[in-house]
Amino acid sequence: MRPSRRCTLVACICSAFAAPALGEEPWRIETADRLIALADIHGAYTEFRDMLVQVGVIGTDDSWAAGTTRLVIVGDVLDRGPDSRLALDLIIALQTQARASGGDVHFVLGNHEVMNLTGDMRYVSAEEYAAFAAAETPDMRAAGLADFMARAEAGVTPEAAEAEFNRRYPAGFFAHRAAFGSGGHYGAWLLEQPVLLVAHNSVFVHGGLSRRLAGVSGGDINVSLKQQLRAYVDGVERLTAAGVLSPIDDFYDHTALIASFEARVAAGEASWADDVAATASRVVELNEAAVFALTSPTWYRGTVGCSPFVEQDHWTAMLTQLDVERIVVGHTPTPEYRILSRMSGGILRIDTGMLGSYYGGQAAALLIEADSVTAAHAGEADTAAVMPQPRRVGRRPEALTDDALAALLRDGNIAAQQVNETGQVRVTVSGDGISVEADFIPASGDTERPAVAAYALDRLLGLDMVPVTVSRAVDGVDGSLQFRPAGTLTESQRSERGTGGAAWCPLRDQFPAMYVFDTLVFNEGRSVEQIAYDPESFQLMLLGHERTFSTRRGRPAHLREAALDINAAWRDALVRLDEDVLSAELGDWLSRRQVRALARRIDDVLEDAAEN
Repeated sequence: MRPSRRCTLVACICSAFAAPALGEEPWRIETADRLIALADIHGAYTEFRDMLVQVGVIGTDDSWAAGTTRLVIVGDVLDRGPDSRLALDLIIALQTQARASGGDVHFVLGNHEVMNLTGDMRYVSAEEYAAFAAAETPDMRAAGLADFMARAEAGVTPEAAEAEFNRRYPAGFFAHRAAFGSGGHYGAWLLEQPVLLVAHNSVFVHGGLSRRLAGVSGGDINVSLKQQLRAYVDGVERLTAAGVLSPIDDFYDHTALIASFEARVAAGEASWADDVAATASRVVELNEAAVFALTSPTWYRGTVGCSPFVEQDHWTAMLTQLDVERIVVGHTPTPEYRILSRMSGGILRIDTGMLGSYYGGQAAALLIEADSVTAAHAGEADTAAVMPQPRRVGRRPEALTDDALAALLRDGNIAAQQVNETGQVRVTVSGDGISVEADFIPASGDTERPAVAAYALDRLLGLDMVPVTVSRAVDGVDGSLQFRPAGTLTESQRSERGTGGAAWCPLRDQFPAMYVFDTLVFNEGRSVEQIAYDPESFQLMLLGHERTFSTRRGRPAHLREAALDINAAWRDALVRLDEDVLSAELGDWLSRRQVRALARRIDDVLEDAAEN
């Protein structure tokens, strides 16, 4: 999805259609009963159902068996998989059954529910459409075909146009669109669901909580975003009834199609009926509303993608603001396909890639009972403590931890090496059926290995920006091997391609952490080739470090005037690193003078932060 960032959370409300105000929603549930949460079913009905049986939510007859338990579905039941309708039907049925037993089923909207409601159908599978084929009337398809034919390019034969129509809009498409309309069985239900839910000292949100939500109450978040969503759906339906838009139109085409109709009106070829012009204007505004933005709770990935040095102050503030102990999110599958925690349990990630055919993962459920928080994973008889999220800088085979990767770089067979256009030596290291690439960095002296020291310091801090780096000789030359994740983009490549706008953690928020780190290591040689990114998440990776750990005081020339953002996370990490700790952890890779200079720079940074 390509949502805009132009609207703030509250500013877009004023552009909503005049409609009955949404009342106080049950977004905060007071309960001490057991709570079970799952996320990102994506049409994996069988896996979803089996997990509900495994944790005792339903019996083998698919009926509610959990008494006063609360079941929370954290979005994205729809798209990609074959059986989203079956999963949604089960959830709706269980909601009624649970309430009769004193429990409940709560649903938090995900980005894919929002997409289906507003006409972004890119991820709907053929099987999902087929599930609605029996409800699709000939008139539905005939009307859609007429709209399509009217827009066909000149010279296209009717037969070719109809064939293309059937390819794009298979049987069931129009009944599916109707079912997810504001008056449809699923659309009407989904439009009543919150985007944020608080229960059992936890806030449940599909994507995450961005800085744009700072200072906004949970009630206001729900009311404002739901008003935007409902107003958009209502507006598009009004324009469709007036012939300005059609059910075949994509969310991202709505603005251009409205502009095209306006041009026809200006040319005297069409006219607006009643208040349709005003409706069209509001739809154009709302197409860029906060509910569709990357910072929306349904889309934001910074909660899982940002370093604590970027987001911890915000996370902590949100916990206080919402009066909860933890943030529970889905949306972004965990690489290990297990429920993971961040921030000492303050963030729980519960998307484990349930749709195995697409993500390769498994079903899992989070269980919260009194003071106990555990995880159940498919096929495992017992629940387990939630595992802390392991350090993982750069994509690699899922089972390859940092320690295992370090061992591979130290002991694996160097199968090939090459020199690229910048003179960088790159090698392929293999072992136990796994191959990875690494950059070779020659040693700067008899004992100094600044690249290894930079990696060790990164681990001490918990910054998670420097890839695994080890000491190793190549062809008799002492030096370091630094893991080079597959597909890595350098800053020069990113800038040339104009990418990075959809980074999980916004680049503007990641760069200040690099400035602090480069100040600490006195990096005089950071080039655009040594600033790199994972091409999927745009996680910032810091490479090289040949010209670091000077014994000079102060800062590198290019950072002398930089305002360093030393927040609480930085202070907590830096105050633990005195000269003794640094000597013990970095002394094998740096001289005593380099360690002492690093300790002084840490003191200087902390002193400057205290003064400012």
